[in-house]
Order: sequence, then structure tokens, then C-alpha cells
Amino acid sequence: MINYLKKIQVDWYLIIPGLLLSIFALFTLISFGEISARFIKQSVWVLFGLGLFIYLQKTHIYFLKNRKFILTIYAISIASLLLLFISGHIAKGAQSWIKLGFLSIQPTDPAKLVLIILLAKYFSKRYVEISVFKHVFISGLYAGILGLLVLLQPDFGSAITIFAIWGGIIFISGLSKKQVLFLVTISIIILTLGWNFAFKQYQKDRVINFIHPMRDIRGSGYNQYQAVIAVGSGQILGKGIGYGTQSKLKFLPEYQTDFIFSAFAEEWGFVGVCIVLILFLIMLLRILIIAMNADTNFNALIASGVFIFFGVHVFINIGMNLGIMPITGIPLPFMSYGGSHILIEFIALGIVSNISMGKKNTGIQLNSLKNEFVGFN
Repeated sequence: MINYLKKIQVDWYLIIPGLLLSIFALFTLISFGEISARFIKQSVWVLFGLGLFIYLQKTHIYFLKNRKFILTIYAISIASLLLLFISGHIAKGAQSWIKLGFLSIQPTDPAKLVLIILLAKYFSKRYVEISVFKHVFISGLYAGILGLLVLLQPDFGSAITIFAIWGGIIFISGLSKKQVLFLVTISIIILTLGWNFAFKQYQKDRVINFIHPMRDIRGSGYNQYQAVIAVGSGQILGKGIGYGTQSKLKFLPEYQTDFIFSAFAEEWGFVGVCIVLILFLIMLLRILIIAMNADTNFNALIASGVFIFFGVHVFINIGMNLGIMPITGIPLPFMSYGGSHILIEFIALGIVSNISMGKKNTGIQLNSLKNEFVGFN
């Protein structure tokens, strides 16, 4: 596989961290020396994701700029999110999965990437007109429809990501100070209304437990309390691959998904945690550099959106594992168990790598006035 990759032009600063993070996560699924069914299944998803990454290196991604294509995948995203309310599978308190035989698909994951592509297309033409409030409103409507459908599942963590992607892209596109102040005010109002009328009690408990960690460690605060214990018990070098007692003896719930970072920290220790953080830092900095040096506004906004997407997930997931963020049930990119998000992450990485390797280094920056694309009519 490595020899094959050498024949393809890829951005190694992206794919190497992604692969290493996925491999570390696979090791974390080993339990006391035994390879689990989850290990095998996740290995298949990682290989499939790598295949999609390679495919994106060998093809032109001009189709991503096609208006009909973008509107079609956006409509499909809305339809799949609506389908959840009809035949969605409920797990961990959220109706977020569609069951297809032995497969479970989470439509929320592709919706995030779809939104990035749609907003990049929209603002690649109109960013010089961002001061016109209707563009903020229209783009907010695109994000708001997806965000509301996700919030109603309820999946608060993914809804945060969707609105963060929208807010980040419009900020990069050049909002005025008045518009930023207005949006911050609106966000505070919406959060206040949500807290009083929309949030479930368990969601409120997570926030309250974050403020008061010892409030209910045997009840609603149990997961985060155990996550912090697992991180601390890893000490410098960890307990060894497959020998994390907090996770493998099931003191730490959902160690393979939401709390994969804590499970990894317990087995690999402080040294392993530093390696993971460095890998994420390399990947995120590389994406940011690609965005800043992209040859078109569309490519710059795509890369910026992926940077926000990954950055929000990394910050919130690791934060909640360390007890410095409320628990939101958001996966850690390339590490949390699950096929839907792994595939989307490799696809997003492949698109950014394609942008990186396919462009000529013309030095055009993110705020460049050059724009060769046709926006929505």
C-alpha cells in the first residue's frame, strides 16, 4: 500500500497523521491481548476510507463546484435527516442512525461536509458582498435547516459543529464588526431559549456537571468522572496496549467512541497523548497552510471549512475527556469507533490533499479578489 501511495501525489503531512491516528485507535480496541470484532470492522472502515482518499487523488474535483451537484447532495442530506424521524434507530438517547441490515449510517456526518462545500460555493463569488446582510441570512438558512434537524434528534454536539462551520466560514469571508456583534447576540438569545425550552434534562445535567464536577459522579456525571480517572491512571508510559482497566473492565462507558481519547491515554500514557496531540497539530496546521495559500477562493473556503470541522471535533472531544468541556457525544476524528464519520473524514482529507497537490503555488491568499467560479443564480 505504501509503495502504491508513493506513485500517487499525496500530501503526506495530511495522510500520515490521519493513518497513524486511525492505527492508534485500532490498538485501543484490543482487549487484554484479544482482537475484538470491533477491531476487524473498524479496520475495514479505515481501509475503505484510505481507498476513498486515494481515489480523490486520482480524479479532478471540479464536480464539487457544480451547482446542480451541490444542491442535489444538500437535498439528499435534508431528506436523510428527515428520514431519521420516520425510521431512525435510537441509540444513546439520540435518533441519529439509519439501520441498513448490519450497517448503521449516521447522516449527520456527511451533512457537515456537504455544508462546507455549499458555503464554499456560495461565498466564493459573494465574499466581497458579505457586508450585504442577505448573504449572511441566506447562508445561515442553509446551515440552520441542517442544524435544526440535527438538534431535534437530539444531537447537540453535531449541531454545534454545523453552526461553527457556518460561523467560521462567514467570519473568514469578511464580516463587519457590527455583523459579528449581531450574530453573537442572536446566538446568546438562541442558546438561552434552547436552554429553557429545547434542551433535554440530560443535556442540562452535562453542562451543570461540567461547572460542578463532583455534583453527581454516581449519576449524570459518572462518564466524565471515569474519563478523567482513566486519563490520570495512564501516568507517563501507560498500562500497555489492551490493558486499560478503566476501559476494558467497563468502568468507562463508550470507551471506543466518545471516550476513545481517555482509553488511549490510559494505555499509552502521557507520552502517547503527546504523540496524538502532535499528529493533530501537524494535520490542522497543514490544512490551515493549504487554505491560506489556495489558488482560488472556493478551494480556500473548502480547506478552511475542513479545518473548522476537524478543529471543533478535536477541541470538544479531547476537552470533554479531560473534564474541561461538557460532554456532547462528539467523535474524535480518525480515532472514535464508527464507519460514517471515518469515511467522511478521509474524504474531507482527500479533498484538501487534492487541493494541495493539484494547485500551482501562486501565493494567492485567502482574501484574494480572484474568483473564476459561477455562484448560485
